[in-house]
Amino acid sequence: MEEQIQQKQAVPEIRDRIGASFGRQGLMAHLGARLAHIGPGCVHIVLPVRPEVTQQHGFVHAGATSAIADSAGGYAALTLFDEESEVLTVEYKINLLAPAAGEYLEAVGTVLKPGRTLSVCRLEVYGVQADGTRKLVANGQQTLIRAQSPGR
Repeated sequence: MEEQIQQKQAVPEIRDRIGASFGRQGLMAHLGARLAHIGPGCVHIVLPVRPEVTQQHGFVHAGATSAIADSAGGYAALTLFDEESEVLTVEYKINLLAPAAGEYLEAVGTVLKPGRTLSVCRLEVYGVQADGTRKLVANGQQTLIRAQSPGR
């Protein structure tokens, strides 16, 4: 059932708002990350593995892994708020479970508890091989605060 929920698409207005916000993120553009799924309370971000995002042993750097996880959780929470709201990360904890390797990484942010002020998200990052094999390489939890959009 959880997989069905994760695959449900958000309405077009929310997908457009999340896409526009993601497009303004310089770090995600710099890393080469892209949105792969936008659903109610669940967002997937894909990061192709290439030399520019690796560390000295050839695995994806923990900073890049953490950045896509943080953004996936933040956008997952944002899907549940109105267009006048934004979210900011208050804190997150991530465990690096295995070397981050594969054709690409896929970060999945899922809202565990939405709130009027604070929301909590589960963060998962998978290394995905060319044959589609997925391995959990990082997981964590994040707390976000709801804020008014700048200029409102």
